[in-house]
Amino acid sequence: MRSKQFFSSLLLALALLGVSINSFAQHEAAPAEAHHDGEKKKGFDASEVIFGHIRDSHYWHLFDISGEPVSFSLPVIIYDNQKGLSVFSASKFHHGHESYEGYKIDESNKIKEKIVAVNPVPGQKIYDLSITKNVLSMLISIVLLLWLLLGVAKKYQKNGTMTAPKGMQNAMEPIIIFLRDEVAKPNLGAKYLRYMPLIMTIFFFIWINSLLGLLPGGANFNGNIAFTACLALISFIVILFSANKHFWGHLLNPPGVPFGIKLLLVPIEILSLFIKPVALMIRLFANMLAGHIVILSVISMIFIFGSLNAIAGWGFMPISLAFTVFMFFLELLVGAIQAFIFANLTAVFIGQSIEEPHHHNHPLEYHGHDAAHPELTLAEEVKN
Repeated sequence: MRSKQFFSSLLLALALLGVSINSFAQHEAAPAEAHHDGEKKKGFDASEVIFGHIRDSHYWHLFDISGEPVSFSLPVIIYDNQKGLSVFSASKFHHGHESYEGYKIDESNKIKEKIVAVNPVPGQKIYDLSITKNVLSMLISIVLLLWLLLGVAKKYQKNGTMTAPKGMQNAMEPIIIFLRDEVAKPNLGAKYLRYMPLIMTIFFFIWINSLLGLLPGGANFNGNIAFTACLALISFIVILFSANKHFWGHLLNPPGVPFGIKLLLVPIEILSLFIKPVALMIRLFANMLAGHIVILSVISMIFIFGSLNAIAGWGFMPISLAFTVFMFFLELLVGAIQAFIFANLTAVFIGQSIEEPHHHNHPLEYHGHDAAHPELTLAEEVKN
């Protein structure tokens, strides 16, 4: 039974990877194309293919057929303080080769998602509000997140907590309990219920986007630094607004520290306050981006060897596929781990900001539980 499950998972992974490999093969087999500057592109350009898959775009590319891309164009929404609001399809740009209504896709530095005016006028400001590939992926993940969690919540409201969970409710309950018992309670103490919606949203939002990004043609949303920066900013705002007097007192005026040391310690503490969200942002961005690049690089090695010699390309294919399957399953694990780390560190940082002062001379002094949360110890002692 286990062997059947293993081979089923292996076949599924190979089927998913097959679509991506077909896309790479079409890139390699396509004839040399002329660029806007008249230069010829020869052979297989691994960097162009890899970064073309992981960067944002106004087109959602699926695969190639006979060298022609199969994709659907996304809505372009531009607000120009000179022209007003413009809404049209990205197909009007013909993949960056033409302009439309005075706008075009800027191809400088191969950044194809930024829209600029062809002939800007003094004082002109353009705001790109387009639905890009990453934005659409985010909207899809939000719909999935609401469908999953609201569906589970409705079942609890209908059947109560004493009825055995079934279906999706049964799959989600261990994860929610794990987040409550291993993330929220140890770090947030008695106030954990107030922050559970935030912790759960962060975890499931990152995890769902990680899974969507591994599908063939999926968007590298978690590997976009704008996304990780927004999540880190939300966590940072919650940390600041949750902080109590005890936290600010130790941050700006550490007790029991000589004044000369405070002059050095306080700036370091203030700097560390801003380093926390930056660390959250970079950790998630770097890990998810690196995973996608590794998988795409290993696949592209087939066509790099194939461009040198056809036999070498076919000979290296089994090695590349085996390592790619391994990396695919590893990325499934990494996606869940990164979601847990981001949610757990957010809970840790919030817990530090809401920590109450310790009362060492209290008659119910702490004797062996979580010293970071004396209010829990007091409740346990009173109960006992």
